[in-house]
Amino acid sequence: MVRVDTSSSRPYHLVIFGASGFTGQFVVEEVARTVSEGPGGNLKWAVAGRSRQKLEHVLEQAAGVLGTPELRTGVDIIVADVGEPDSLAAMCKQAVVVLNCVGPYRFYGEPVVKACVENGAHHIDISGEPQFLEGMQLNYNSKAADSGVYIIGSCGFDSIPADMGVLYTKEQFKGTLTAVESFLTVSSGEEGGCIHDGTWQSAVYGFADSQKLQSLRRQFNHKPLPTVGSKLKRRGALFYSNEIQQYTLPFMGSDPSVVKRTQRFLVEEHEATPVQYGAYAGVGGVGNVLKLMFAGMLFWLLVKFSFGRNLLIKHPEFFSFGVFSKAGPTRKQMEGSSFRFAFYGEGYTEGQDPSQGKPNGKIRTLVQGPECGYVATPIAMVQAALTILNETTAMPKRGGVYPPGAAFAKTTLIERLNKHGIQFSVV
Repeated sequence: MVRVDTSSSRPYHLVIFGASGFTGQFVVEEVARTVSEGPGGNLKWAVAGRSRQKLEHVLEQAAGVLGTPELRTGVDIIVADVGEPDSLAAMCKQAVVVLNCVGPYRFYGEPVVKACVENGAHHIDISGEPQFLEGMQLNYNSKAADSGVYIIGSCGFDSIPADMGVLYTKEQFKGTLTAVESFLTVSSGEEGGCIHDGTWQSAVYGFADSQKLQSLRRQFNHKPLPTVGSKLKRRGALFYSNEIQQYTLPFMGSDPSVVKRTQRFLVEEHEATPVQYGAYAGVGGVGNVLKLMFAGMLFWLLVKFSFGRNLLIKHPEFFSFGVFSKAGPTRKQMEGSSFRFAFYGEGYTEGQDPSQGKPNGKIRTLVQGPECGYVATPIAMVQAALTILNETTAMPKRGGVYPPGAAFAKTTLIERLNKHGIQFSVV
């Protein structure tokens, strides 16, 4: 049985683990903004990490940004370390939901998942690392089910906009949706923009370990999902997209694998019609294409060798042409940045037989919002956590390891995101 109540021995609705990290700071601020949305209009929460001093500084900074001096003394601090299992167990015993912000998850994620499963806490992360996400499903799904806890991965920009965007498109289509392609564009203001190098590290190690991901997937023994309607054609490695009027390449993140896992869950658990999915990202004009080709060749050359990976990790700004940086974006850069997902779907309109002929209906939807890494990601993560706390009856009956779409398909998460600036709409 899934439980979401606090008690004298489990006093916190939410514990933010890794609160003193770059992303953790912004998750703390987002939780502080949404305390009135907790159960009964009251959210009990704490911050956790290795250094009490750093956590105090995080609360100090959040108090200054939000103009809420009570944060300095009104939020409890838990000292916990990935390398000390007893400290993780003690933390998880006090939390209904742990918001895990400590990455790269391939190195630091599993001990937290294990502690949550063993100590009855739900777990939400913002990982964009398929190897970690699918490894947790393989190793902890049945244990989480037995414990009655939800382990829900990729609840940030990776991959809530994509996963929930496909479900939204399916919901809005009048008939049977069979295929969707998404096109991501990211905009920055006059100040420019960049991504903190934690994401870069995850990408470096992810590409280096891609063969391990394939062998991990074979262990599931999944049968291919049935194809309904026309088979979705894969586009080239680089092409000009008429949909977004710029050069485009396949999206390299976790979105395709997360969406596929959700579709598999819906087929197996609810006998839904699976939606085929292709994900793409815009890169801009010819100048950007040339930069990308040069950076891509260097990346592929270096990522194969340990000395090359060390170089990539040490100099993210140089090898990514400034896209990634050790300092991360400034708050001003974040204010000027935004993202936009355009979804193009096709299917069979009401009354048409999906087993006969080609799809005869189309739909276009948008998911758009603020800066993706440190504004949209905390919003998505916190709203996912609040959905667990407030809407367990609409979630899967059993605990387990779920992608966000599988966990939140029947909840009001999309409406919650709309209220907080991540907008879903039909064009």
